[in-house]
Amino acid sequence: MQWLTRLKIDSFLITLMTVVMIATLFPCEGRYKIFFEHVSTFAIALLFFMHGAKLSLQSIMDGFRHWRLHLLIFSITFVVFPLFGIGLRIVVPSLLSQQLYIGFLYLCALPATVQSAIAFTSIAKGNVAAAICSASASTLLGVFLSPLLVGLLIDIPSAHHHNTSSAITAILIKLMLPFIIGHLCRPWLINWIEKHRTVINKTDRTSILLVVYVAFSEAVSNGIWHQVNGWSLLSIIFCSLLLLAMVLSISTYAARLFGFNQQDEITIVFCGSKKSLASGIPMASVLFPTATIGITVLPLMIFHQIQLMICAIIAAHYASRSGSNVPKNQ
Repeated sequence: MQWLTRLKIDSFLITLMTVVMIATLFPCEGRYKIFFEHVSTFAIALLFFMHGAKLSLQSIMDGFRHWRLHLLIFSITFVVFPLFGIGLRIVVPSLLSQQLYIGFLYLCALPATVQSAIAFTSIAKGNVAAAICSASASTLLGVFLSPLLVGLLIDIPSAHHHNTSSAITAILIKLMLPFIIGHLCRPWLINWIEKHRTVINKTDRTSILLVVYVAFSEAVSNGIWHQVNGWSLLSIIFCSLLLLAMVLSISTYAARLFGFNQQDEITIVFCGSKKSLASGIPMASVLFPTATIGITVLPLMIFHQIQLMICAIIAAHYASRSGSNVPKNQ
């Protein structure tokens, strides 16, 4: 749809919102809920299995040569973002409820997204090879670091049985094990993956949609729309814009402060400012009680759309600059 393209609205986000509406009107309950929970668990395992199969070991090894760039990106993703998240405490409860604030803290603990970070780096004419390595490694690190950060940042009384150690164990079994098995199977799957990337991408998105449907069905049963109104949605949008603006600013400033060229600056800006919906929603289903998942991932879903729209504009700006000024030092 051309009008969506002009507005820079991701069609998948439209589908995601449609699933939320379906869950609101027709939540799964009883035996259907149990069925969908089992299906979504399988879908999550399949999602991370395919991530492991798609990830090239060579791309990671090649990227290690640019360790200064990756260290800066990881610092922004796993240190600067959480610090900014803690800073949002000043708008609780005036702008954000405690539960929505927890959602922002969770957002800040997540790894970078892979596809959009690489895509925007390519559009802006940045260091694509480094972006592939950094985004992929960020996803891998996030499996370990995100639960630890959640344990440090978030204290949820209702999740009394979801302590950090049990969450990490669950993630290792449900996410990391399929990821490792997928990577080990890569030699036998790589040709099939290359031929069927469109199907695989649809499988990835279907997995996320299933998790969202189950999470919001439970959230609707627990009265999410009595907790989130129009003012709450506007507050999420404002805080998302504020958070993204701060991270984009510090990413750009840090890249220039440490002497990176424009190609590397582009990679740092787009890989450092992203947060992964693909990793965040499945991980939330492991880290949080089912009753709180819907409202917890709501800031992530809105932030994801905002980062796509804003970064599309920034990528076009970088591309126009690259077209008119060829860097002297490549």
